[in-house]
Amino acid sequence: MKRSRRAKRMQRNHKRNKASGTLNLTALMDIFTILVFFLMVNQSEVEVQNNDDIKLPVSISENKPNEQVTIMVSSADILVQGRVILSTADAKKEKGEQLPQLKKELEYMASRAPLSPEQKALGRPITIMGDKGIPYTLLKKVMNTSAKSGFNNISLAVEQKPPQEGGA
Repeated sequence: MKRSRRAKRMQRNHKRNKASGTLNLTALMDIFTILVFFLMVNQSEVEVQNNDDIKLPVSISENKPNEQVTIMVSSADILVQGRVILSTADAKKEKGEQLPQLKKELEYMASRAPLSPEQKALGRPITIMGDKGIPYTLLKKVMNTSAKSGFNNISLAVEQKPPQEGGA
């Protein structure tokens, strides 16, 4: 039985297009390799920001801080999340128990992330990294301002001291 020209053409096209359903595994492996490296580089470990200007006090505490708002009080400046809010000298001169510039910044940060009722009972978490050479009165002002701004769950950052071997 003879085939028509149309039937022959259709048969040729079916043969030609039959092998196009394969998957190129080399390109797929390249994509997954890049994805793995990207995720490894950008993994989020909780790590307190480090500033060479701040010498943290030493402690034997083993609890690691959670990721939260961080205030760094160095001998020169007071920083919130790495942004300079005011100088330490200006903060020492400030009358009263609160720092208005710091309070304004903390209230802005609190307004960006509303809390659930359970979290409101615990208070907003905040970590204060204070240089061990700053006066306690300044640290007290920073803590008081944080508490009045809704950040009641205050943690003080310290440098971990390795536990002594063989008892006390």
